[in-house]
Amino acid sequence: MTAPLLDLSGVTKAYPGVVANDSVHLTIAPGEIHALLGENGAGKSTLVKMIYGLVKPDAGTMQMHGAAYAPTDPRAARAAGVGMVFQHFSLFDALSVAENIALGMEAPPPMRTLAARIREVSETYGLPLAPDRIVGDLSAGERQRVEIIRCLLQDPKLLIMDEPTSVLTPQEVDILFQTLRKLSGEGTAILYISHKLEEIRALCDEATILRSGKVVGDCVPRETSARDMAEMMVGAILAVPKRGAPALGAVKLAVSGLSVPSPSAFGMALKEISFEVQAGEVLGIGGVAGNGQDELLAVLSGELRSDPGMVAFDGLELHKAGPETRRAMGLLAAPEERLGHAAAPNMSLTENAMLTGVAREGLATRGMLNWAKTRSFAERIIKDFDVRTPGPENAARSLSGGNLQKFVIGREVLQRPEVLVVNQPTWGVDASAAAAIRQSLMDLAAGGAAVIVISQDLDELMEISDRFAALNEGRLSPPVSTQGLDVEQIGLMLGGAHGMEVAHV
Repeated sequence: MTAPLLDLSGVTKAYPGVVANDSVHLTIAPGEIHALLGENGAGKSTLVKMIYGLVKPDAGTMQMHGAAYAPTDPRAARAAGVGMVFQHFSLFDALSVAENIALGMEAPPPMRTLAARIREVSETYGLPLAPDRIVGDLSAGERQRVEIIRCLLQDPKLLIMDEPTSVLTPQEVDILFQTLRKLSGEGTAILYISHKLEEIRALCDEATILRSGKVVGDCVPRETSARDMAEMMVGAILAVPKRGAPALGAVKLAVSGLSVPSPSAFGMALKEISFEVQAGEVLGIGGVAGNGQDELLAVLSGELRSDPGMVAFDGLELHKAGPETRRAMGLLAAPEERLGHAAAPNMSLTENAMLTGVAREGLATRGMLNWAKTRSFAERIIKDFDVRTPGPENAARSLSGGNLQKFVIGREVLQRPEVLVVNQPTWGVDASAAAAIRQSLMDLAAGGAAVIVISQDLDELMEISDRFAALNEGRLSPPVSTQGLDVEQIGLMLGGAHGMEVAHV
């Protein structure tokens, strides 16, 4: 038996009102790709934060190579050979690749030497990267390469990866997996967090499952079905999302020749986008991050204005209508950035329910807010969408990412929109919650709403969409029926295969 690289015994961490980790035991061997699985709020983030030195355990011990390991901060963790690639990138758009990497190093070498090392390491691991490129010009997949190369330059013995494929095309996922297998073969251990269970089965050697802060099981992913792993995570039988044939009605939203510059210097302008969505329909829009998703949602929600004749709701021209007017009409939206855009971090869930629900839920009378009614609305969101929180007065920032996502989606769905536009509805959400969110969107369409789902998860789009369109460099392909579409073919479209004709019946 190989001696463990990392050994956790009885690790416990509690916060007011919740035990995030309860006597957790975890062992990772050199070169092992080990999955850490669990529902949102199961304790995964807290556990890896303790390993990376961001949080101090209340009890228990950690050992690295058989010696006591208790990093006081990430610098100490990196010195011990632990690297981490976070779900949300920490990069400066206006700086070059090399400058960003230098900022993350304790003692960076001269820039010319660093640039040579970046080229060498990136080519060695199949992640080609030009050190002089400006990060703001990079795709999401290339930005992830910057984070990975920054870790690899420090020769980690353990690499922690949090939801690493959420912004990648299928082709980029294949490249990443090749890189991780090469690192594993060289002896680097990888602790891998993902809600994409088929990826876990394809990549990982072992898996540890957390539920409510406790280890509830271990398994060999390639010998365990995705459904079995998901049910171990939730401790119950999973419901399968169901939807009948769509009963299509009138066109609810019509977009014609939409061209809008991005308000951001590193954003993506929209170019001649045209589509229609009918009542009862789910239109799926796929695209790798940074291809105009944020701009499209901003235009449809009214945050970004378009010229006359480009966007119409029930035949009514919308170019003068702002977000509140559109919400009152029945056109609602849930943006990708849940903390800061979809929700105010320091406000309570009750206050966040008020922010978008005041008009359609009648939460104010003559300018005076009805806080009892607002709290009741927040409580209904929490109950109906199984948001794990002590109560509606807790701040949005206190929720795990997945639970906040459930709150944001639930807040919009429960307002009975006639048109709902959502960007990345299940990003960072566990299998059970993702199934519930998808079911809620399909139920909304079945009730006569028009739903637009913008997502980088192709499996999600194929599961819930009636038609599909690919967004690339600000251009949208003509929507086509999802019946008979090939995921690999769609992946090529998302990666920039302009003009590709999708054969389907």
